[in-house]
Amino acid sequence: MTSKDNLYFIVTTKPEHPQHIGAGRLCYVSKSKHRFGTEITAPHSPTKLPVFFLGSRIGLSHEVEVSMLEVLSEEVAELLQAVEDDAERLNWFRQKDALLAALDLTEGTAVTVDEAGEKLRGVIRYVGKLIDPKPPMPLSGRFFGIELQEEDRGKGNTNGTYQYKNFFSCPKNCGIFAPFTRISHLYTDKLFAGDRVTYFISDKCRHGMVVDVKKKGGEPIVRISTGKLKFHYTWLLKERCLQVRITLSMLICEAGSHTYNKTDPDIFSTVEPEGIDVETAQTEPNTSDLTENSVVELTLGEGNSYGIIRWIGTLPGRQETMVGLELEEEKGVSDGTFKGERFFECPPKRALFVRLSSCRPDSRFQSMLAYHSESIPKKEDTETVPPISTEQVNQILIGRMKGIQGHCNSCYMDAALFSLFSCSSVLDSMLFKSTKPQDAPVQDTLLHNIVNPLRRCVSSYPEEFLTVIMHHILALEPLLKLSAGGKVQESYCYQIFLEQNNSLVLPTVQQLLEHSFHNAGLKLAEVPSCLILQMPRFGKKFKMFEKIIPSLQLDITNLLSEGPQQCMLCGNLAQQECTDCFKDPIFSQTGFKIFCQKCSAQVHTHPQRQSHQRAPLDIPECYMGRGIPHVLAREKLELFAVLCIETSHYVSFIKHGPNNQDWIFFDSMADRQGESDGFNIPEVHACPEVGTYLDMSPTELASQVPRDMKGVAKRLFCDAYMYLYQSTSMCLYR
Repeated sequence: MTSKDNLYFIVTTKPEHPQHIGAGRLCYVSKSKHRFGTEITAPHSPTKLPVFFLGSRIGLSHEVEVSMLEVLSEEVAELLQAVEDDAERLNWFRQKDALLAALDLTEGTAVTVDEAGEKLRGVIRYVGKLIDPKPPMPLSGRFFGIELQEEDRGKGNTNGTYQYKNFFSCPKNCGIFAPFTRISHLYTDKLFAGDRVTYFISDKCRHGMVVDVKKKGGEPIVRISTGKLKFHYTWLLKERCLQVRITLSMLICEAGSHTYNKTDPDIFSTVEPEGIDVETAQTEPNTSDLTENSVVELTLGEGNSYGIIRWIGTLPGRQETMVGLELEEEKGVSDGTFKGERFFECPPKRALFVRLSSCRPDSRFQSMLAYHSESIPKKEDTETVPPISTEQVNQILIGRMKGIQGHCNSCYMDAALFSLFSCSSVLDSMLFKSTKPQDAPVQDTLLHNIVNPLRRCVSSYPEEFLTVIMHHILALEPLLKLSAGGKVQESYCYQIFLEQNNSLVLPTVQQLLEHSFHNAGLKLAEVPSCLILQMPRFGKKFKMFEKIIPSLQLDITNLLSEGPQQCMLCGNLAQQECTDCFKDPIFSQTGFKIFCQKCSAQVHTHPQRQSHQRAPLDIPECYMGRGIPHVLAREKLELFAVLCIETSHYVSFIKHGPNNQDWIFFDSMADRQGESDGFNIPEVHACPEVGTYLDMSPTELASQVPRDMKGVAKRLFCDAYMYLYQSTSMCLYR
């Protein structure tokens, strides 16, 4: 479900229930389920809404009076979500003018930002989220990345990077990320370094970029780089100067917001950045195969740059064939416009218009082809390929350039896709189910360009579809149905949360799930076909446990909200559950504590347990009165993959067979060829050493020093982030 599928609200009056929710909290409701639109105040509309609160750790809905809610647009909700304090958020919501002004803040806007009580001048370089919302949350806060200018440079706290992810580039401590509450428009006629300008020399119109602005004799003097010979180099004028110095009154800013020539302003029109002349190869390259979406390289003044052709044609005033490139780095001059006309869309400073003859095929991908003895199969020739069996693993998966090739920061998705589809079919239904017309290309790409080539041992190049795949994978029907207080909630995965004072030292996944369900008062409404569990850790900064023991099978019988269960003591039909006994040290740390009537009465005769609160189990009527039941089948899930993270890099372990030694390890960026213009080399290899540690007793495993563990076993036991389980029976029906 995307953020646009919901209606958003702010709580304006503190509700009586739930008590922990205060005024100023944001919440949302699904349009598809409730279809209230904006008519919640119309006649016969409901008086309460079942809303979900943003930032809640457990995705449970709560009934809230409509009179306590105010509708928000998605954009305003993003702005307000960036404000941490509920009361402060409500205060800013009531300042309508401030919200309207914040909606006008775009990349390139000159602003002031409050930092440590000082107003600093800067330019917005990024607008958007800093952290992806964790499912099922549909959105996160909108922040602004600001590059500080002039004398305020060096007073920031970032170079455009937040939590190891780069959002824009600037020198060290020259950037700040801030919510709209700390930002104001800067209304000034001043120029800043980096502004594109138009000026006149000898009555001829010139264009360039401001390098520096200084005062001389009380008058501002602007130094301009024209970049006509080589990118980032200055233009050699007739006077053989390497710089152009002119007064401020001779300039106009190409953004069109200010006119600096005071003598004849009608001469100027808004001028967009033009193409940059680039070096042309001595031998004419073969451009016959270059079309839209081709990946190309070209030589600029500082070396090779790479990009994708987004447009081909002729530009005003030019006869030769030109191309519009979207560059990989911010070395361009616009966002896809040329002289006021838009030819394509891309982020600011990524567009560049050059001659087609200046481009050549990207040599990095030409190098990659040397690794393959046969070409990638065409989509129309590719039949559906089943998951790789244990017997096929060594032949198909093991080796270099196997699996999915990493690109930039794609390791999290590479590891997830490899884990889900290489050796398991539990989610194959998503490849074939009917889908919306607009989603069909995504499903088609996932099946034919990722999963089938992966299972055929053809390395994939995910750079062009990673973002859209991630977006639509999360739009699947929820895999998990949780029951709490008689209500059923849906989710894609489950984040394990534990109390800080828990008694676990070297836990199994089974124990973590049971303790988390116990703390939250949750049960499973039905057996999931696929269960995705997130461990109690947050990136590399916090891990609750040094090691976690993988549970190869997850017994969920006692976690189900309905169905017959056996007394943990005598094996008869259980009729009661005691949540207080769950933490009683006399019992095992594994399993919910459920009893028949007789055993429950006997257990709770002890003085220390007489005050325990017991709850009846939901037992089907057909089982009541049977006495000793037949042997009840246990509902168990099988572990098939584990995603791990270490120093912000994701890898995955796949359990491909029944034995403890049947493990393989996948890293989409195991090695690299070349530097910035090179490419990553993925690798898959067997890791039977994992079985050695799985066979150890907990005491023996606890004594193992992580750095001394064999092979990659340490990463599985110490760096686990997400466990993937499947039901071999339920996956047949979904």
